[in-house]
Order: sequence, then C-alpha cells, then structure tokens
Amino acid sequence: MSNWSARKWVLAARPIGKPKESDFRFETGSVAQPGDNELLLRTKFLSLEPYIRARMDEAKSYATSTAIGEVMFGRTISEVLVSNHPAYSVGDIVLAKAGWQTLSLSNGKDLRKLDPMIAPPTAFVGVLGIPGSAAYIGMRVIGQPKPGETVVVAAASGAVGSLVGQLARRAGARAVGIVGGAEKCAFIKDKLGFDEAVDHRAADFEQRLAAACPKGVDVYFENVGGAVWTAVWPLLNQFARVPVCGLVAQFGAPVPPGPDRVPATIRQILSKSLTIRGFIVDNYPELFPDFEREIGAGLKDGSIHQREDVVDGLENAPAAFMGMLEGRNFGKLLIRVAD
Repeated sequence: MSNWSARKWVLAARPIGKPKESDFRFETGSVAQPGDNELLLRTKFLSLEPYIRARMDEAKSYATSTAIGEVMFGRTISEVLVSNHPAYSVGDIVLAKAGWQTLSLSNGKDLRKLDPMIAPPTAFVGVLGIPGSAAYIGMRVIGQPKPGETVVVAAASGAVGSLVGQLARRAGARAVGIVGGAEKCAFIKDKLGFDEAVDHRAADFEQRLAAACPKGVDVYFENVGGAVWTAVWPLLNQFARVPVCGLVAQFGAPVPPGPDRVPATIRQILSKSLTIRGFIVDNYPELFPDFEREIGAGLKDGSIHQREDVVDGLENAPAAFMGMLEGRNFGKLLIRVAD
C-alpha cells in the first residue's frame, strides 16, 4: 500500500528573542501505513500555546526541547483515519500530541478519546484542557481567593486568564483583568463578569491598575511577567499569593540592564509574607477529576464561558503563533487544519 502525503512545520533554527519566520520551515513528506497496534491520525485542530516558545530553546526546562528539524510540538484534536489498534475505531475523535502537521502515526500512547456529547472537542485544548487546568490548579492550590479579596490576572481574555477571573468571581472575590485594547476590556467585563478591566497599552497603565485595586492585590495570577509584573508588585498586600503560570513577555528575552533588584524583592517577600510559587499542571493529576467535573458542569449550565480564536490553514500557524506572543489573539488560539 502507498504511503500518505502530509504537510508539516519543523523547527528550522532556535529563535533569538522573538521568533521570526525563518525559524520555521514548511515541508511536505510521506507518512507510512500504520502497522500493528498503530493508528493514522488526521489533524482537525492544532492548539497554539505560549509555552511552545520555551520548547524552541535548548535550555533545560520542565518541557523537552524541540530538536532542529523536528516537527513543532502541539496538542491536537485529531480524527482516526486508519486503525490497527483495538481501542480505537475509524472516525474516533481524539486528543493527541501530533504537532504542527496534517497527518501523524500513533501507537495509542498519550491519546484520549473524546466524547462530543460532554463538550465541543476543542474545549479539551482550552477551558477543559491544559489552559483551563492551569487556571484551576493555580487558583485552588496557590491563589485560594477569599470573599472580598482582589484577584488580578494578566492576559485576562486568553484561555487561562479568562477562567482565572471567572473562578475568582465564583469564590466571591473581585476580579481585575489586564488586557490589551478596548474590545478585550469590554469582553471580560460584559461577558465574563470581571469587576474591572485595565488596558496595559494605556500610557497611564500603572495609575489605572492602582485605581482598579484601591485595597491592593491579594492574589496575582502571573501569566506574562515583564512590565505588568513591575506594575503589580508594589500593590501586593500582606500575605498575598502569586501563582506563577507563565512568563510570555520574557521568553527568550535578555536580562535587562539596570540595578540589582533581588535584595529589594527578597526584602518585600519577607516583610509582606508573600507566597510566590511556580507550578506545572502535570504535577497535580489528582485534581483533574474535580477540575473536569466542575468546569464541565459550568460549561453546560452556561456559568462558565470560553472564547476561541480560530485561524484557518496550517500554513498560517507560525504567523498566528508569533501574533499570540504579542497578544494579538482574542481567546484560545486554534488552527483549523481540516474540516
């Protein structure tokens, strides 16, 4: 039997700072017929996440680096085209780690069969996937907002931040979201129920953020780092908690020149009894059942909302990815690879 033809994006070069087009290479190649206990998967949707940028670097991290010439990493919603595996049938929709390509082979490992009756399949790479679980774990384990407290989250219209704000409101806390642009400000207030929205592009951003948090900040869910972190830092209250989920503004960025801020930072951590804790969602498998039950129920009854930003065509993946790192997406970013 003949092989299948597939298109894919591979890592062409390690980025220096922000990724550029020449760091990616589009290739066409063949995929062999699946062997015993193997499946051929067709990618329907590719999920783009900020942490993929960290995988493009060679530095040691919690995630394995992508090798030069290797297919770009990515979670996918895929359809089983051919199955020689007893657990899967042709037509099944699965959650996979197929990467930036139209077709892929799988031995069934790391696949999850999805039931469209529970939620739309794309929800499992969004509000019911890694982004949603990051929001849930960060808030439940580290943030632990209490009624009347103030929770601040950056990238508040994105897949992680949007759920952070909704969980804050469920806990009876005030939700203050930081976003870029008037449209996103209106969305998180009118649709998601945030109490305040602050545009980080405003010339007086720091003053606006302080005005939105008149009683200071009790929980800051860190997604971006950089200038936003600098603006939030002096507003942190005694016993404030900071779940550190991502640092998208600092991926690949050189250390800026300037004074050594470590002594003053450590002093404030001590004097304010701050909790600053990074976390990786894979380290909390025991929380996934509760997460899926609570957020899945919220999706069904309409008390939890998600927004998706869908870009058509695998050929547009690098441009969409680079735009996401600069905040140009509006909601969970997906590439529609096949209908």
